[in-house]
This record gives sequence, C-alpha cells and structure tokens, in this order.
Amino acid sequence: MKPGKADRVRTIAFFLLIFLLATVPAYCQRGTLDLNVGQTSDRFGSLAPVTSVVFDLNGEVTVIKPSAKTGRPSVVAGGEVRAPGDTSNHSKEYAVYGGVAWTVHNLSIGVNGEVRKILIPPATVDNQILNRYNMNLLELPLVIKYRFGSGKRVFVESQGWPEFTPHYKASVPVATPHPNFDHGYTLRGTVGCNFGKWWYVQGTYESRYFSFNNNNGGNPSGLYNWKSNMITGGAGVRF
Repeated sequence: MKPGKADRVRTIAFFLLIFLLATVPAYCQRGTLDLNVGQTSDRFGSLAPVTSVVFDLNGEVTVIKPSAKTGRPSVVAGGEVRAPGDTSNHSKEYAVYGGVAWTVHNLSIGVNGEVRKILIPPATVDNQILNRYNMNLLELPLVIKYRFGSGKRVFVESQGWPEFTPHYKASVPVATPHPNFDHGYTLRGTVGCNFGKWWYVQGTYESRYFSFNNNNGGNPSGLYNWKSNMITGGAGVRF
C-alpha cells in the first residue's frame, strides 16, 4: 500500500472507531473529540533541531460508566492522529487505546493500554539520505485528571509512561540493522476549560525522549536518538 493511501486509511479508520464506539446504545455515556494546532520541535542525534506546525486530533469515549456507588472503574477507548506540516523532518503518528479510570469526587486516575505507530522520516547527513525504520509501540500511560472551579469547568490532566522496545517495520529499504533500544519516556500535561454542555478549549505540552545504543551498527550517528517537544492549543466538542 502506498504511503499516502495508507495514511488516508488510518485516518478514516480512526474516525470510524470513534463513531462506532460513540453509537454503542446502552453503555456509551460520554465522548470527546478535539482538534489542536501548535508547534513541534524534534532533534535526532547530533542534527540541528527542526520545528514545524503540527495538527493533533484526539477522540475518546466512555464505553462503560458504572454507578458511582459501585466503586467500579469506567472503561474508556480512544485514539489520536498527529500530522506535522513538514513530514520530511517530522514524524506522523497514529494511536488507539483502551483503559480503565477510577473517579473519586473531582479526581480521576486511570491506566490505558495503547498501540502507537510512528512513521519516522529519512535523515540527511553529509548530503546522504539514510532511511530509518518506523516504530510500533506498546504504551501504558498513567492518566491523572482533576476538575475544579465553578461548576468543575476547569481541568488539569497529566500523563506519563515509559517507552518499551519498539517493533520495527520498514516502508522503504533500510541499509542498517534494527537499533538496540536503551530507554525512553513520554510526559504530557493539559490545562483546559469546559464551556456549557458541549464545548471546551485546552492547551497541551508534551516532552518525549528515545535513546538507542549503537553496539550493532543500527544507530549510525545516533540518528534514532530522538528528543521532541510539542505545544498545542485547540477546541473540542463533548457528545
């Protein structure tokens, strides 16, 4: 499948997933869909940092929301599509997840199981183009959300998770072996406010880091070592 067609298929699949989950008649209680725009900064190895505009689309539904008296967690599902304006230097990403969340008064604590696909662009070093492997990741974000203020309209949310060894897949020929993963992490914070029953605005900051060894020649010039920072602002709808 050609890369452009594959991207369209993944985006359509994301919207279809959210639609299907949101139309579960008996159990789906609440959903959100937001579009965010901002800037991402990425640095690979010793290359100079590069920046680009980024679009970040997120959706989530509460599939099962038990009575507060039972003390049981809610079951949630969702996904993300991340598209930079400059795909020659920045990665496109797709993610789907499911998880559980416990709510006590204004505080919610949850854990998700997430699958993320990152399409890493080629690198140019000394006028030579080096193709890199894409990464499929299993992630386990811890999600903490707190609501406060008049009508509990204001919310803050923090997410964090360690990165695990990726599954590598090449969409184009790659001359090097798989890099050996060392460690990585992702941290994300969001502040937002609900307006009425349907709308909300939010701002998000995310920091991510991947480190790989080069003991097998799979990480030349440290080009898989990746530090990224993203800041976005956007609006969403609650349904």
